[in-house]
Amino acid sequence: MNSAVIFSKATDEWRTPQEVFEALDAEFGFDVDVAASRENRWKEEFYGPDHWRDDRRDALAQSSWGQRVCWMNPPYSQCLAFIARAAMEAACGSTVVALVPSRTDTRWWHSYVWDAEKHQPWPGVEIRFVRGRLKFGGSKNSAPFPSVIVIFKPTFQEHVG
Repeated sequence: MNSAVIFSKATDEWRTPQEVFEALDAEFGFDVDVAASRENRWKEEFYGPDHWRDDRRDALAQSSWGQRVCWMNPPYSQCLAFIARAAMEAACGSTVVALVPSRTDTRWWHSYVWDAEKHQPWPGVEIRFVRGRLKFGGSKNSAPFPSVIVIFKPTFQEHVG
């Protein structure tokens, strides 16, 4: 495995594998891709740094994503900010489905995904661990980390994690 590209600082924005996105889109019916670029988006409606509309360039700066079904494969250097925002949007009535590294030792995991006291996901959160390692952006090599699908449902209750 050549992990130099995936660990490089050139970018941490990688296109979701098509089969992963299509399966989840068939299940959830996404309205918007909230962490994309023109090149790596899967939905016509998206937020991303190269969006042609200034008001669509930063999903984190939006007052609301609306009560919609959102797809999110965020830049992994910004997982904390995007996961926190996904939790907030779910508490306001959205469904947010996120593909992120399975980093169960992080602050964002324990604050928004996993209730360590009860040894289960926080209420309104569903976790789906991905078997094996994904190949992002048409790469020939698999990612050097495991991935997880985290689903924030409209029943999510904001809490202090």
